[in-house]
Amino acid sequence: MNPIEDIATADGGSLHVRIEGPDDAPCVAFSNSVLSDLSIWDGQAEALKDRFRVLRYDQRGHGCSSLTTGPMNFNGYGADLLAVLDGCGIDRCIFVGLSMGVPTGLAAYRAAPDRFAAFVAVDGMAKSTGRAAFWAERRDTAQNTGMEEIAESTALRWLPGCPDADPTVEAARQMIQKTPVEGFSAATHALEGYDFSAALDAIAVPFLGIFGALDGAMPQTMPQQFGAIPDAEFAAIPAAGHIPNFQNPNAFNQVLGRFLDQVTAREIA
Repeated sequence: MNPIEDIATADGGSLHVRIEGPDDAPCVAFSNSVLSDLSIWDGQAEALKDRFRVLRYDQRGHGCSSLTTGPMNFNGYGADLLAVLDGCGIDRCIFVGLSMGVPTGLAAYRAAPDRFAAFVAVDGMAKSTGRAAFWAERRDTAQNTGMEEIAESTALRWLPGCPDADPTVEAARQMIQKTPVEGFSAATHALEGYDFSAALDAIAVPFLGIFGALDGAMPQTMPQQFGAIPDAEFAAIPAAGHIPNFQNPNAFNQVLGRFLDQVTAREIA
């Protein structure tokens, strides 16, 4: 297939996909966070595309993927991920989800566990409740004033330790600001509350949880939520917050690369 494609969904939408690397290599599929697009994985694609089939896509309502009509939920986002795999002819992937990408992946895993060779959760949770007021306020701000205020407050919060003038902050700010209001608003409904805890009992593939060492309570929350998965591994990325793959890509790529090597060696064996 072409390196850049638009994959049709069952409801008439389209999902923007970029795929790089050798056709016969193991596939690593990346799913972005809210308020980002597939470019948030640029550092990983560049590091991996020589030896892996690197698949990235924009989640519904983000980047160049189509908007949705009304609120979204994670069953819908999970169905989108499976549609991307189908459209790209990928039978099985090593999945890497960032933040909102984690419940997206869990919803897809619950529906089709045979499509996953391994699961990597990055600064995301299996369960989040009691966040309706926060996301309603964010949604109202975006709808009433646009994405500028959301971009200003979110970029610095996601990138602790980075000065405002840092190019990384500006790149994050621009990416967030380009997110369509409608796409962000639809996602806030899914993020208000979800629970995929029961899906964790079925995870029977290698699991890695990665978190930014500076991402608030995430270094404690992820092992608490995912620690019961058999042989689950966890790694902290130093000098990084909520998007460690973007803030400290070198350290992130080392951790992810070691895990991918272990998974592929196990698959070959």
